[in-house]
Amino acid sequence: MALLYIFASVILVSLISLVGIVTLSLSDRRLRSILLYMVSFAAGTMLGGAFIHLIPEAAAGGFTQTVSFSVLFGILMSFAVEKVIHWRHCHNPSGEGHPHPFAYMNLFGDFIHNMIDGLIIAASYIASIPTGIATTIAVMLHEIPQEIGDFGVLIHGGFTKKKAILYNFLTALSAVIGAAVAVLASAAIEGSGVFLLGLAAGGFIYIASTDLIPELHRSSTCDSPTSRSLVQLLFLVLGVLIMYSLVLLE
Repeated sequence: MALLYIFASVILVSLISLVGIVTLSLSDRRLRSILLYMVSFAAGTMLGGAFIHLIPEAAAGGFTQTVSFSVLFGILMSFAVEKVIHWRHCHNPSGEGHPHPFAYMNLFGDFIHNMIDGLIIAASYIASIPTGIATTIAVMLHEIPQEIGDFGVLIHGGFTKKKAILYNFLTALSAVIGAAVAVLASAAIEGSGVFLLGLAAGGFIYIASTDLIPELHRSSTCDSPTSRSLVQLLFLVLGVLIMYSLVLLE
Protein backbone atom coordinates (compact mmCIF):
# COMPACT_ATOMS: atom_id res chain seq x y z
CA MET A 1 0.00 0.00 0.00
CA ALA A 2 2.85 2.37 0.86
CA LEU A 3 4.35 1.87 -2.62
CA LEU A 4 1.06 2.91 -4.22
CA TYR A 5 0.97 6.10 -2.14
CA ILE A 6 4.64 6.84 -2.89
CA PHE A 7 4.46 6.64 -6.66
CA ALA A 8 1.00 8.22 -6.92
CA SER A 9 2.32 11.16 -4.91
CA VAL A 10 5.51 11.67 -6.92
CA ILE A 11 3.57 11.53 -10.19
CA LEU A 12 1.12 14.09 -8.79
CA VAL A 13 4.01 16.34 -7.78
CA SER A 14 5.54 15.91 -11.26
CA LEU A 15 2.31 17.09 -12.88
CA ILE A 16 2.70 20.43 -11.08
CA SER A 17 5.43 21.23 -13.62
CA LEU A 18 2.59 21.81 -16.10
CA VAL A 19 1.45 24.82 -14.08
CA GLY A 20 3.24 27.02 -16.62
CA ILE A 21 0.22 26.58 -18.90
CA VAL A 22 -1.97 28.45 -16.42
CA THR A 23 0.45 31.35 -16.04
CA LEU A 24 0.24 32.22 -19.73
CA SER A 25 -3.03 34.05 -19.14
CA LEU A 26 -1.74 36.12 -16.19
CA SER A 27 0.04 39.44 -16.35
CA ASP A 28 3.53 39.61 -14.85
CA ARG A 29 2.36 42.03 -12.17
CA ARG A 30 -0.57 39.85 -11.14
CA LEU A 31 1.61 36.75 -11.10
CA ARG A 32 4.23 38.38 -8.88
CA SER A 33 1.63 39.51 -6.35
CA ILE A 34 0.17 36.00 -6.08
CA LEU A 35 3.57 34.35 -5.88
CA LEU A 36 4.56 36.25 -2.72
CA TYR A 37 1.67 34.77 -0.75
CA MET A 38 2.24 31.32 -2.25
CA VAL A 39 5.87 31.55 -1.16
CA SER A 40 4.80 32.50 2.39
CA PHE A 41 2.40 29.57 2.57
CA ALA A 42 4.99 27.17 1.13
CA ALA A 43 7.59 28.29 3.71
CA GLY A 44 5.11 27.66 6.52
CA THR A 45 4.22 24.17 5.30
CA MET A 46 7.88 23.23 4.87
CA LEU A 47 8.85 24.40 8.37
CA GLY A 48 5.76 22.74 9.80
CA GLY A 49 6.48 19.55 7.87
CA ALA A 50 10.07 19.45 9.15
CA PHE A 51 9.45 20.25 12.83
CA ILE A 52 5.99 18.73 13.32
CA HIS A 53 6.21 15.59 11.16
CA LEU A 54 9.66 14.61 9.90
CA ILE A 55 11.95 15.28 12.88
CA PRO A 56 9.55 13.80 15.49
CA GLU A 57 9.13 10.72 13.29
CA ALA A 58 12.89 10.35 12.88
CA ALA A 59 13.37 10.74 16.64
CA ALA A 60 10.62 8.28 17.58
CA GLY A 61 13.28 5.89 18.90
CA GLY A 62 15.19 8.69 20.65
CA PHE A 63 16.78 11.95 19.54
CA THR A 64 20.21 10.54 18.77
CA GLN A 65 23.23 11.99 17.00
CA THR A 66 22.14 10.05 13.91
CA VAL A 67 19.03 12.21 13.75
CA SER A 68 21.04 15.41 14.28
CA PHE A 69 23.66 14.52 11.68
CA SER A 70 21.05 13.48 9.13
CA VAL A 71 19.30 16.87 9.47
CA LEU A 72 22.64 18.66 9.15
CA PHE A 73 23.52 16.55 6.12
CA GLY A 74 20.19 17.47 4.55
CA ILE A 75 20.99 21.15 4.99
CA LEU A 76 24.51 20.76 3.54
CA MET A 77 23.28 18.67 0.62
CA SER A 78 20.62 21.27 -0.17
CA PHE A 79 23.31 23.94 -0.13
CA ALA A 80 25.39 21.92 -2.63
CA VAL A 81 22.38 21.37 -4.92
CA GLU A 82 21.53 25.06 -4.85
CA LYS A 83 25.10 25.90 -5.86
CA VAL A 84 24.61 23.72 -8.94
CA ILE A 85 21.30 25.42 -9.71
CA HIS A 86 22.91 28.86 -9.39
CA TRP A 87 25.32 27.99 -12.19
CA ARG A 88 22.40 28.53 -14.52
CA HIS A 89 22.54 32.28 -14.00
CA CYS A 90 24.15 34.05 -16.92
CA HIS A 91 23.79 37.61 -18.20
CA ASN A 92 24.74 37.03 -21.83
CA PRO A 93 21.88 37.38 -24.34
CA SER A 94 20.48 34.17 -25.81
CA GLY A 95 20.45 33.67 -29.53
CA GLU A 96 17.16 33.39 -31.34
CA GLY A 97 16.22 29.76 -31.92
CA HIS A 98 19.16 28.55 -29.82
CA PRO A 99 18.40 28.24 -26.10
CA HIS A 100 21.06 29.75 -23.90
CA PRO A 101 23.27 27.35 -21.87
CA PHE A 102 21.83 28.66 -18.57
CA ALA A 103 18.43 27.31 -19.65
CA TYR A 104 19.92 23.82 -19.95
CA MET A 105 21.65 24.29 -16.61
CA ASN A 106 18.28 25.17 -15.15
CA LEU A 107 16.91 21.85 -16.40
CA PHE A 108 19.86 19.97 -14.90
CA GLY A 109 19.40 21.68 -11.54
CA ASP A 110 15.69 20.91 -11.59
CA PHE A 111 16.40 17.27 -12.43
CA ILE A 112 18.54 16.92 -9.28
CA HIS A 113 16.15 18.95 -7.14
CA ASN A 114 13.06 16.96 -8.20
CA MET A 115 14.90 13.68 -7.65
CA ILE A 116 15.55 14.77 -4.06
CA ASP A 117 11.87 15.68 -3.70
CA GLY A 118 10.97 12.14 -4.73
CA LEU A 119 13.43 10.75 -2.20
CA ILE A 120 11.93 12.95 0.53
CA ILE A 121 8.37 11.87 -0.26
CA ALA A 122 9.23 8.17 -0.35
CA ALA A 123 11.20 8.34 2.91
CA SER A 124 8.22 9.97 4.61
CA TYR A 125 5.75 7.33 3.43
CA ILE A 126 8.13 4.57 4.53
CA ALA A 127 7.93 6.05 8.05
CA SER A 128 4.12 6.34 7.99
CA ILE A 129 1.36 7.18 5.53
CA PRO A 130 0.17 10.31 7.44
CA THR A 131 3.75 11.64 7.46
CA GLY A 132 4.00 10.92 3.75
CA ILE A 133 0.77 12.80 3.01
CA ALA A 134 1.92 15.81 5.03
CA THR A 135 5.28 15.83 3.25
CA THR A 136 3.65 15.53 -0.18
CA ILE A 137 1.45 18.56 0.55
CA ALA A 138 4.49 20.58 1.66
CA VAL A 139 6.45 19.60 -1.44
CA MET A 140 3.54 20.44 -3.75
CA LEU A 141 3.05 23.89 -2.23
CA HIS A 142 6.77 24.56 -2.61
CA GLU A 143 6.83 23.29 -6.18
CA ILE A 144 4.05 25.54 -7.53
CA PRO A 145 5.94 28.87 -7.26
CA GLN A 146 9.21 27.17 -8.17
CA GLU A 147 7.82 25.61 -11.34
CA ILE A 148 6.28 28.93 -12.38
CA GLY A 149 9.69 30.53 -11.96
CA ASP A 150 11.45 27.72 -13.85
CA PHE A 151 8.99 28.10 -16.71
CA GLY A 152 9.88 31.78 -16.92
CA VAL A 153 13.61 30.97 -16.89
CA LEU A 154 13.25 28.56 -19.82
CA ILE A 155 11.22 31.08 -21.83
CA HIS A 156 13.81 33.78 -21.12
CA GLY A 157 16.55 31.32 -22.10
CA GLY A 158 15.17 30.84 -25.60
CA PHE A 159 12.78 27.88 -25.39
CA THR A 160 9.38 28.09 -27.04
CA LYS A 161 6.42 27.88 -24.63
CA LYS A 162 5.56 24.33 -25.75
CA LYS A 163 9.14 23.10 -25.35
CA ALA A 164 9.49 24.85 -21.99
CA ILE A 165 6.40 23.05 -20.67
CA LEU A 166 7.52 19.69 -22.11
CA TYR A 167 11.10 19.82 -20.80
CA ASN A 168 9.97 21.11 -17.42
CA PHE A 169 7.65 18.12 -17.14
CA LEU A 170 10.33 15.62 -18.21
CA THR A 171 12.77 16.86 -15.58
CA ALA A 172 10.00 16.76 -12.97
CA LEU A 173 9.66 13.00 -13.59
CA SER A 174 13.07 12.54 -11.94
CA ALA A 175 11.05 12.53 -8.69
CA VAL A 176 10.12 8.95 -9.61
CA ILE A 177 13.84 8.06 -9.71
CA GLY A 178 14.37 9.60 -6.28
CA ALA A 179 11.42 7.67 -4.87
CA ALA A 180 12.76 4.40 -6.28
CA VAL A 181 16.20 5.07 -4.74
CA ALA A 182 14.63 5.70 -1.33
CA VAL A 183 12.54 2.52 -1.51
CA LEU A 184 15.57 0.41 -2.47
CA ALA A 185 17.74 2.03 0.20
CA SER A 186 15.19 1.41 2.93
CA ALA A 187 14.97 -2.24 1.95
CA ALA A 188 18.73 -2.75 1.66
CA ILE A 189 20.09 -0.66 4.54
CA GLU A 190 18.80 -1.19 8.06
CA GLY A 191 18.00 2.07 9.84
CA SER A 192 18.07 4.11 6.62
CA GLY A 193 14.55 5.39 7.35
CA VAL A 194 15.76 7.57 10.23
CA PHE A 195 18.55 9.00 8.08
CA LEU A 196 16.24 9.69 5.13
CA LEU A 197 13.69 11.45 7.34
CA GLY A 198 16.39 13.66 8.85
CA LEU A 199 17.71 14.33 5.36
CA ALA A 200 14.24 15.40 4.25
CA ALA A 201 13.79 17.65 7.30
CA GLY A 202 17.15 19.33 6.68
CA GLY A 203 16.17 19.99 3.07
CA PHE A 204 12.87 21.54 4.10
CA ILE A 205 14.50 23.75 6.74
CA TYR A 206 17.16 24.93 4.29
CA ILE A 207 14.73 25.77 1.49
CA ALA A 208 12.28 27.59 3.78
CA SER A 209 14.87 29.56 5.74
CA THR A 210 17.43 30.42 3.04
CA ASP A 211 15.33 30.65 -0.13
CA LEU A 212 11.69 31.33 0.62
CA ILE A 213 11.73 33.60 3.69
CA PRO A 214 14.61 35.79 2.37
CA GLU A 215 12.60 36.17 -0.84
CA LEU A 216 9.78 37.65 1.20
CA HIS A 217 12.20 40.11 2.82
CA ARG A 218 13.63 41.10 -0.56
CA SER A 219 10.14 41.88 -1.81
CA SER A 220 9.61 44.35 1.02
CA THR A 221 10.71 47.95 0.73
CA CYS A 222 10.34 51.06 2.88
CA ASP A 223 7.34 51.98 0.73
CA SER A 224 5.66 48.58 1.09
CA PRO A 225 2.39 48.69 3.04
CA THR A 226 2.45 47.03 6.46
CA SER A 227 -0.65 45.08 5.47
CA ARG A 228 1.34 43.15 2.85
CA SER A 229 3.85 41.96 5.45
CA LEU A 230 1.05 41.02 7.82
CA VAL A 231 -0.68 38.98 5.12
CA GLN A 232 2.62 37.24 4.35
CA LEU A 233 2.99 36.39 8.05
CA LEU A 234 -0.59 35.16 8.11
CA PHE A 235 0.04 32.80 5.19
CA LEU A 236 3.28 31.62 6.84
CA VAL A 237 1.46 30.77 10.08
CA LEU A 238 -1.40 29.23 8.11
CA GLY A 239 1.05 26.87 6.43
CA VAL A 240 2.35 25.72 9.83
CA LEU A 241 -1.20 25.26 11.14
CA ILE A 242 -2.14 23.17 8.10
CA MET A 243 0.75 20.82 8.90
CA TYR A 244 -0.31 20.67 12.55
CA SER A 245 -3.92 19.92 11.60
CA LEU A 246 -2.73 16.81 9.77
CA VAL A 247 -1.36 15.51 13.09
CA LEU A 248 -4.83 15.84 14.63
CA LEU A 249 -6.25 13.68 11.84
CA GLU A 250 -3.83 10.80 12.49
